[in-house]
Amino acid sequence: MRTSPTIETLGVFAVVFALQQTLTLVDAGLSFALFVLSAPLDVRPWTVVTSVYAHTGWQHLLSNSIALALVGFALERRTTRWRFHTFFIVTGAIAGIFQVVFNRLLLQLGLVEHQALVLGASGAVFALFGYVIAGNRLTGGLLDRIGLDPRWQALLFGVAAVLVTLATAAPGIALVAHFVGVLLGFAAGRMNLLRPTDPEPDTPPMPEY
Repeated sequence: MRTSPTIETLGVFAVVFALQQTLTLVDAGLSFALFVLSAPLDVRPWTVVTSVYAHTGWQHLLSNSIALALVGFALERRTTRWRFHTFFIVTGAIAGIFQVVFNRLLLQLGLVEHQALVLGASGAVFALFGYVIAGNRLTGGLLDRIGLDPRWQALLFGVAAVLVTLATAAPGIALVAHFVGVLLGFAAGRMNLLRPTDPEPDTPPMPEY
């Protein structure tokens, strides 16, 4: 029986959140050091990964879990387990790094007063949604039919990423992470990066979705 990477990821969410809550009661500073991504990045480099699976509270955990379930179960049938997890970690980490670096730039320019503290999987989840949007047969067929130049395609996806990001705008939301996540998903979807060349055992043939 094939293991579900979506369920595995949700399980990691739950374990990390339980650990966060426990450590917060014992030593809030330790919980911060283990899971919160912030500048400078080289001080606690492990948080580039651990922050992807950590959350600020129940509502944050629930919203990301629901969003992951909506896209994850559909997408995992079209890729391999290791590709799914690698894509999730890499896109989540890159999105978080961009959020921190962008905020650090704004801080240096005096446009914000505090550095970014990043927690959550939304960058990775947005990348999964971006992959589904850009990598499906309908989108590919439409772009091929229109015959858009690659530069215009990049502009189109950039505008779409901005619109998606603005639709999620709210106080405390890591909008740069969302934007970068969607862009990464769009790019990966157009290149079909999650499509396995050598499917795992029990992996059904890759359908054109």
